[in-house]
Amino acid sequence: MYASILAGGSGTRLWPLSTKQSPKQFLRLPGPRTMLEETVERIAPLVPRRQLYVVTFANYKDAVAQQIPDLSREQIVAEPSGRGTAASIGLAATLIAARDPQAVMGSFHADHIIADVMGFRQALTFAEQLAREGAMVTLGITPTYAETGYGYIQHGAPVGTFGALTAYAGDSFKEKPAREIAEQYLQAGNFVWNSGIFVWRVDRILAEIRRYVPAVASVLDEIGAAARATGGRMTPEVERVMASVWPRLTEIVTIDEGVLERASGLVVIPVSVGWNDIGSWGQVADLHGSDANGNTVVGLDEVDHIEIEAQDNLIYSATGRMIAIAGARDLIVVDTPEGILVCTKEHVQRVKEIAAFAQRRDDSR
Repeated sequence: MYASILAGGSGTRLWPLSTKQSPKQFLRLPGPRTMLEETVERIAPLVPRRQLYVVTFANYKDAVAQQIPDLSREQIVAEPSGRGTAASIGLAATLIAARDPQAVMGSFHADHIIADVMGFRQALTFAEQLAREGAMVTLGITPTYAETGYGYIQHGAPVGTFGALTAYAGDSFKEKPAREIAEQYLQAGNFVWNSGIFVWRVDRILAEIRRYVPAVASVLDEIGAAARATGGRMTPEVERVMASVWPRLTEIVTIDEGVLERASGLVVIPVSVGWNDIGSWGQVADLHGSDANGNTVVGLDEVDHIEIEAQDNLIYSATGRMIAIAGARDLIVVDTPEGILVCTKEHVQRVKEIAAFAQRRDDSR
């Protein structure tokens, strides 16, 4: 199997720990290795290093090279600008197809956590088998609660089994639902969270991109012509061609909305592998234990924080400074050298607005 890891996100929902200069995929959350390093290690037994590409932006190329030192610079793909996952995944598929036109590729995000690595690898092995037969496969996360911040996929009839795993026909994508709709999905039992983890043959996904987003396909065609001359290596010549044609991509198109929601033949493998995309500070709290009052403290010893009549709060310190809270409930308090965040858990999804404001401030200086 070949693989592409998408590592260009800015991780704004974890501001002020994750910033444009140092986004979450390059941070150690929650373990001793960075999230990118964990992602590479997770798929290593299934994907030889020579068959791995990391798709990122130019200002992150050095970080990728530093964290994966045995990865050739010609396997680090720097997009000139972000134009959505249809272009990012299509670009990786184009480079892989230049090496092996019928290769199976997996597409992964660099900022996901998987607790059950062995179960995850088993699901990928199953997905690879299905993909070789022409299916476009996604790993769907079996929901454990009525989450409103994720997209959902509804699945239908079973199409195959592999050990304890069953694959189903993917019927439809659902956008992030309201609370009552999410509750209905949870009760129905045939809805999964959209993880954004995909496995397919490169010729199949490129054909679907051509069918549904021809503007993206046109750009990829020119990059592919240059890449075939280099055996799929990201050489200066391929970079030159990409820089010249990439500006034609004027719209941001996701692989989900642009292709998968319209294509046929999607297969879903529901999995329960302890998946977490750490998409908010609330999910960071889920990674750590809490005390008898429901408070989660990360980065501070007992003597460095004070809680007085405080319940269900997250205290996260990257500075070691003492933090004290009194009479507080459902707060998120984050202290980093970049800044201090204080918000209620109810408003945690608005952190990205704060990050955008902070970035505009920095850009204007």
